[in-house]
Amino acid sequence: MTSDPSTTQHAGAPLFGAPAVVRLDNLHVAWDTDLILHGITLSIPAGQTVAITGSNGSGKSTTLKALLGTAPITSGDAQLFGRSITTRRRVPWKKIGYVPQRISSGGAVNSSAIEVVRSGLLGPRRLWAMPGDTATAMDALERVGMAHRAHSPMNILSGGQAQRVLIARALVRAPELLIMDEPMAGIDAASRARLADIVRDAKGAGTTILIVLHELGELGPLLDRELHISAGHISYDGTPHIDDDHEQHHGGGDHCRSSESTAPSQGDHGLVSGIWTGDTHD
Repeated sequence: MTSDPSTTQHAGAPLFGAPAVVRLDNLHVAWDTDLILHGITLSIPAGQTVAITGSNGSGKSTTLKALLGTAPITSGDAQLFGRSITTRRRVPWKKIGYVPQRISSGGAVNSSAIEVVRSGLLGPRRLWAMPGDTATAMDALERVGMAHRAHSPMNILSGGQAQRVLIARALVRAPELLIMDEPMAGIDAASRARLADIVRDAKGAGTTILIVLHELGELGPLLDRELHISAGHISYDGTPHIDDDHEQHHGGGDHCRSSESTAPSQGDHGLVSGIWTGDTHD
């Protein structure tokens, strides 16, 4: 494991000394009395495409929740673009696009695809749509191959189609950092191939990309770096293991005392345009 990945060259990484877009410093997260993350320290420089991997309950999705301010940090710090999420109003959320694993059951699932994408342009300082938003949203849908379903209700789309709409919602704000939570989960081969194309395009545009994955799959060749979390710790930080059986390579059996699935589910609740900007209640 490298001592400071933000100043160490990785395959496909940006130039030496690139500033950290994402930084975790001795991060600890606990749900009630269950400690999920134990002293996570990492940094991701601008332009890297990084996967966080691990088995169910290892803490990988909790790491994203901590970055977005929806998991209770008990000690340490999480920073985005050099701003601590403990002072959320100073975090440049407009630079960040977030793709949740799925639409929460309480979400606006009857909204049309273009309405969902257009919501990605809103925020605490921009509460209403503006002229040109529909055209911008349509462009984002075109990028993910969903322009033809712009006016379809979200609740009639397939899992892969709905996921692409959520990606378009994140991309519509032209983010410098794209965060995706298990985008490969529950989608078919064609949707996975399309997702790989979307990630390839974003990577080519210089976007920093952080993706939680259970396995690398079609995204493996696009990754610069893999961070494997085991029982709340980083157990591997380096070149992606594209050809390895993931659980065998990392030993498997990496479970926390409490599975991530048992932690309080936030979904999109409390998020503005998919980005948390308020206070947690945990």
